[in-house]
Amino acid sequence: MILRQRKRSVKVKSDEKITVRTFTEPFIYLLPFILVVSVFMVFPIITVFLNAFLENYDYLANTYTGMGMGNFAALFSDKEFLLSLKNTFLYVAFVVPISTVLALTVAILLNQKLKGSSFFQFVYFLPMVTATIAVGIVWKWMYHYDYGVINYVLGVIGIEPVKWMENPRMALAALIIYGIWTKLPFTIILFLSGLQTIGEQYYTAAKVDGAKPAKILFRITLPLLSPTIALVLIINIINTSKVFNEVFALFNGKPGPGYSLYTVVFYIYENFYHKMNVSIACAAALVLFLIVFIMTMLQMTIQKKWVSR
Repeated sequence: MILRQRKRSVKVKSDEKITVRTFTEPFIYLLPFILVVSVFMVFPIITVFLNAFLENYDYLANTYTGMGMGNFAALFSDKEFLLSLKNTFLYVAFVVPISTVLALTVAILLNQKLKGSSFFQFVYFLPMVTATIAVGIVWKWMYHYDYGVINYVLGVIGIEPVKWMENPRMALAALIIYGIWTKLPFTIILFLSGLQTIGEQYYTAAKVDGAKPAKILFRITLPLLSPTIALVLIINIINTSKVFNEVFALFNGKPGPGYSLYTVVFYIYENFYHKMNVSIACAAALVLFLIVFIMTMLQMTIQKKWVSR
């Protein structure tokens, strides 16, 4: 009797249909995504790469004299492009570290869940949901020489008014201050999410051992937050290297007073839309990509060595 029941159970199992999944089914689900990515990302990247090497390229007539490195030689002999590289580098060098330190400080304070922290979260996150152009107009009035609130505050503490929007030397400082403010909201969100993944037991054990706040910060918070810090640095380096909207909003669509505030993306915009130098614009875009790629790889290498210690 027992043997018959076993045979029946085996027979039932053998009659079950076995579904074999193939590559076709998941590919059908991914096909719309693949098409969108191919049309709007892969194809433009390939086009930019090819156009960067077309010499004397006429976009309207679709003609060129040959392929080579002539566009890159023209770039590095162009004073405007060299100025754009300098301005972009200074912008990244100031905005990324300052915004990272400020955002980390604010995130640590907000993570304490003190009284009124929800209000300050709303205040710090507000720029993230506001249009860059609209915010730029507000900052432009704040920088106004006669009526701006910034010069008014400087006058109260005994400092002479500053020509933020007219002086080429101060225009970059105005852009950096504005850039730091715009980068804070998203950076704070990333740091808050990273802080909330750190277990409370680490802080409890440190307080039991009598560790001071500074020691807790450098021995527990920062080491455990290192992956988030690395992510923040990579994202901010990429985003600040592509600075364009801030310049466009602050200076009425021009690259600063006397065209002194060219950035690489603004240089690409000017050459592509106004001067119709498509191949030069593509070459500049390729140079920017290589610079950002090298900086990102260097930062990731340093991060790995730091974590491994």
